[in-house]
Amino acid sequence: MNTPNPIANVLTIAGSDPCGGAGIQADLKTFSALGTYGTSVITALTAQSTAGVTGVHAVPTDFIAAQLDTLMDDVHLDGVKIGMVASRDVAMTIRECLERHRPRWIVLDPVMVAKSGDVLVDDAGIHAVREILVPLADLITPNLPEAAVLLNSDTPQDRAAMEELLPRLTHLGATNVLLKGGHLQGDRCPDLLGGDTPMQWLDLPRIPTDNLHGTGCTLSSAITAYLARGHLLPDAVADAKRWLSDALTASECLHVGKGHGPVHHFHAWW
Repeated sequence: MNTPNPIANVLTIAGSDPCGGAGIQADLKTFSALGTYGTSVITALTAQSTAGVTGVHAVPTDFIAAQLDTLMDDVHLDGVKIGMVASRDVAMTIRECLERHRPRWIVLDPVMVAKSGDVLVDDAGIHAVREILVPLADLITPNLPEAAVLLNSDTPQDRAAMEELLPRLTHLGATNVLLKGGHLQGDRCPDLLGGDTPMQWLDLPRIPTDNLHGTGCTLSSAITAYLARGHLLPDAVADAKRWLSDALTASECLHVGKGHGPVHHFHAWW
């Protein structure tokens, strides 16, 4: 009798989103939809809906460390996704725990800029992500405004500028970078992958929908799930993009909130 391959265990370190479209909730849905076992460590509670964020309650760093160490002393993790980190103390706590219990894959989604263009973290938080977490990551997944914040530069406006910017991001210490080009104009969503893997474009049609809440969280957690399942990095990114495109297409059957709704994480199931 053949023994089946064990299901990969993955972890999300992020904030909680009560409406379920982003953060911890979106990551756990993504992990489950893609055939991995999801675990979570919460760094912040938010008062949030599809219309926006009205409050944030940070979890004390000693309790974040307790969550991480208690989980990782017990559970073997094949991949970790890190979401928004708003302070240097939280960033250092995460780094120290992950260095003690090094998983095979670490994916960092440097959530720093809202869709409105507002910067979500202060200068200390930006420095913490850049100096403490980026060098720890096997892959970072900034969108164009986030890349500009990380580099203190102008936001790229075309593909040529993206190609010029990507090596500067790898010089921050990340092994690989997925520079997401969804903010560019046009009917395509071009993302640029590079670093240890050769530079390559991953390009899919733009899905005409307003249900964009949590797309960045969902993409990075999908990549983490595919990596944990054993996919090579370029394949994991390409598969995650296709899966997210299908989730965006299917999102029109959901009716969640009055603002930007979520993607349909379980489009392949129901």
